[in-house]
Amino acid sequence: MLRFAYEDIGLADPQAAVQALTAWETYERLGSPEGELALAQAVIYLGTSPKSNAAYKALGAATRTARETGSLMPPKHILNAPTKLMSELGYGDGYAYDHDAEEAFSGQDYFPKEMRREALYTPADRGFEREIRKRLEYWSGLRQKRARDGG
Repeated sequence: MLRFAYEDIGLADPQAAVQALTAWETYERLGSPEGELALAQAVIYLGTSPKSNAAYKALGAATRTARETGSLMPPKHILNAPTKLMSELGYGDGYAYDHDAEEAFSGQDYFPKEMRREALYTPADRGFEREIRKRLEYWSGLRQKRARDGG
């Protein structure tokens, strides 16, 4: 049930994993027959949840991308500069703290400079992923607006 919650329901209903894990823990504590009610409740919850394997697919896409690109250096602006040398090399230069930005979103690119920005996760238009999709679209719009406005 726990695997099903992550692999087939995913972020369409993040509570599915909580329900599965809680049912498992309850059954371990109570045993049969009392713990079977927790399992039955979890089965019903999981069976009636919206389904999405978008996170599963995103993991595969990220793994493929990592395999293809190898171990690339993150952009210097997101690297800490704990030493004078690192600071002189430009580590941390130009970093924008999200909480200081309008909407608490800087829109900075955190992909290595050798990589183009890539959308690895495409949420379904179901359940909670519908809200995640809206959030990602909103941030994409902010990023585009800032690029047009030169900031």
